[in-house]
Amino acid sequence: MSTLANIVVAIIALMHVWFLILEMLLWDKPAGRRAFGTSAEYAAQTKVLAGNQGLYNGFLAAGLGWGLILGGAEGMHVKLFFLACVLVAGVYGGLTATRKVLWIQGLPAAIGIVLVLAG
Repeated sequence: MSTLANIVVAIIALMHVWFLILEMLLWDKPAGRRAFGTSAEYAAQTKVLAGNQGLYNGFLAAGLGWGLILGGAEGMHVKLFFLACVLVAGVYGGLTATRKVLWIQGLPAAIGIVLVLAG
């Protein structure tokens, strides 16, 4: 079960690297605007805010990676902390931005938490 948990944690970390790329580098590009359904005008006005949000997603990815590298009980605690952060962000985004965030970010984090605890 711990191998499956680590695979899920790694996928979640990679997802957050992708969110970082979308929000920091592609926000005002066609791919970023398509991913978030924004207009060119809106993307230009919110580029700095999106970049900041992307940076935080990078921190989540780094924390999950750190937990994977540490391994053992110490790594488990780090993974659980960062998965909980992802879950809170997913729930908040699902309530305030779009329900899609809950499923894309929150649900994988909840699954990851269950798997890490079961592992």
